[in-house]
Amino acid sequence: MTTATSPRSPLIGAALSRVEGPLKVSGTAQYTSDHHFDGMLVGVPVTATIATGRVSQIDSSIAQGMPGVHTIFTTDNIGPLYRVSPASGASIDEYRPPLSDDKVTYYGQYVALVVADTFEHATAAARAVKVSYDEEQPDVSLELTPDDEPSVDTERGDPEAVFAAGDVTLDAVYTTPPETHNPIELHASVAVFDGTRYTLYETTQAIMNHQAVMVQMLGVEPENVRVVTEYLGSGFGGKLWPWTHSVLAAAAARQLRRPVKIEITRKMMFQTVGHRTNTQQRMRLSATKDGKLTSLQHDYVFHVSRLDKSKENCGEATGYFYSVPNLRATAAFARRDIAPNTSMRGPGAVPGLYALESAMDEMAIKLNLDPVQFRLMNEPEIDEGKGVPFSTRHYTECLTRGAKSFGWAERTPEVGSMRRDGMIVGWGMAGASWMAKRLAAESTVTFLGDGRVRVACATQDIGTGTYTVLAQMVADMTGMDIADIHVQIGDSALPAGPMSGGSMATGSLVPSVSKSAKAAIENLLSLASKGEHSPLSGVDADQLAFTGGWVHRKDQPAQQGLRFEDLLAKENVAFVSGDGSSEPSSKDKDDDKRSIHSYGAHFVEVTWQPEIARLRVNRVLTVIDAGKIINPRTGRNQIEGAVIMGVGMALFEQTHYDRRNGAPINSNLADYVMTTHADAPTIDVEFLDFPDLALNEIGARGIGEIGLAGFAAAVTAAVYHATGVRVRDLPVKIEDLLASTVTH
Repeated sequence: MTTATSPRSPLIGAALSRVEGPLKVSGTAQYTSDHHFDGMLVGVPVTATIATGRVSQIDSSIAQGMPGVHTIFTTDNIGPLYRVSPASGASIDEYRPPLSDDKVTYYGQYVALVVADTFEHATAAARAVKVSYDEEQPDVSLELTPDDEPSVDTERGDPEAVFAAGDVTLDAVYTTPPETHNPIELHASVAVFDGTRYTLYETTQAIMNHQAVMVQMLGVEPENVRVVTEYLGSGFGGKLWPWTHSVLAAAAARQLRRPVKIEITRKMMFQTVGHRTNTQQRMRLSATKDGKLTSLQHDYVFHVSRLDKSKENCGEATGYFYSVPNLRATAAFARRDIAPNTSMRGPGAVPGLYALESAMDEMAIKLNLDPVQFRLMNEPEIDEGKGVPFSTRHYTECLTRGAKSFGWAERTPEVGSMRRDGMIVGWGMAGASWMAKRLAAESTVTFLGDGRVRVACATQDIGTGTYTVLAQMVADMTGMDIADIHVQIGDSALPAGPMSGGSMATGSLVPSVSKSAKAAIENLLSLASKGEHSPLSGVDADQLAFTGGWVHRKDQPAQQGLRFEDLLAKENVAFVSGDGSSEPSSKDKDDDKRSIHSYGAHFVEVTWQPEIARLRVNRVLTVIDAGKIINPRTGRNQIEGAVIMGVGMALFEQTHYDRRNGAPINSNLADYVMTTHADAPTIDVEFLDFPDLALNEIGARGIGEIGLAGFAAAVTAAVYHATGVRVRDLPVKIEDLLASTVTH
């Protein structure tokens, strides 16, 4: 992996190991379900076995008398729980509070909660609760017809008329199935209530939003809810917003005045904590005979639940990715008797770019053009959707550098024409893009008497490396050794920080942390200037400097001053702090005058053995343009993880629902097939590393999701090149490839 050099200290751009790594590998790091308190009880939900209808009766008489059972909560005794106001700014995907009525709208919905002294006792009792229903016939079909008129995402020119008169046209439908988040760490909540205040240990990617939601649902003041997430065993978007088990744990703790833990089962992960909706996307493209796009139409439909609606924004990148004068993207939804959908890594853009990039590959073939060349020919000079320039855009470099590193020039375009080691080889590629925004953030940097520097912020590390990049930032901004930086995050009692979603956390933290570091240094220099016992007392603070832990006169070497911890000791001061805050990028005066996105290009090699119908993703090269990369090691980890997830999206992942009762059928890690070590290809990641100062002074943008965007299209393009089978419905199935006419 090669990275360019940017004008920062060596710490910014250094491939450092994770600062929290020793805690994780030693088992010292505490995840949510690791928390235990005296007198703690365990809750296990009773889940609906129908997808639509009403609960007619709950018979808990047998369960109530079973060993260890304390209480069985139902609609009758859970206590008051409230809806989240859409006007509040707090985000949640299932607005209806749990156990609030007798209506069932999806399979697995919680209809009761058993609280017992152990998980085993609670599980046994939950199975003994008898629930009767007035059942209705569910609709969980994946064939989608819009419930309402489509809404327009973006539009310019007259795409329909131009398409009808196009020299070369493509009209194709691409589908993606429902997918379910499956991080190793299960969703869990541990709720402690002292009669006034709640302390909630949560699996959340957004502790401040979680607090805001719980405040509303519990009907209490913000100062009476504290949310803690020290470590998260990943989330992929499924842990962005609170789910019903969280407020159930808090309500049970409130009623019983004892700590209550709810850790949902793997089966429940498929039922009650969100999923990526399925999509149905019609792509219509036209181009001149020499390969210039003249029109593009992207019409997509996605399923939503009966009571809630979360948009899968498949048109997110459509309006700006390529130069095309006539364009329209429209969105529509279809309601189904399925639990609410939610964000899943790269929501919207990931299925959307699968369709767009697949259509671009098909058009390139129709035009007898190389797929890389076709994309380069249609590179826009500005964001044509908004009519504004790009802050920076290095998509063409991603394409050309990726092609060179991958060896794309050796590709022969004929289907099945490339062979190696007795196997047919297919090469495919696709582009990638992801939004770049900055969220509001607050932070505090503190110089401590023991010689360390602490940075505190109510954000969280979901496994992506936030602890480490925060330490790198503060070390860079203060000149301190990274070993002397203490990162304190994961607690809503700290200064309000950003969520870990949309690949926005890192870029959002930079300006706030920079301001707090500068403020802390200014306050330290003021103490040196005004302190009674400081050797630098009386020297104007403007004449002082802070260098690598030393406070000194600007006109003298650092070591002729004194260490900051010695200054604190002389003045009998425990610490000196500085606070900083930054607004979201939407408040920037020129936010609407520039287009800020990250870009990438994926190159994929598959091998195909027709005699045994064996397909394998063998080799992957991904080139990413995401601004300044603060830590290439943690950054590479994120892209590699996205690629592995992309192999799963392309070849394996699909949630199946039983049409009879709406149940997710493959609700376990044996039947829900994901990429394993045996399926993992060789992966190479290259970062262009061009700083983009539009969002922050380091020039960093997020990279968590772009590695998945477009990747499945690169795989299906490679599959076509190897087999001659054009797969438009994910995942690629062996049955699809049996139609291949390519043989040895």
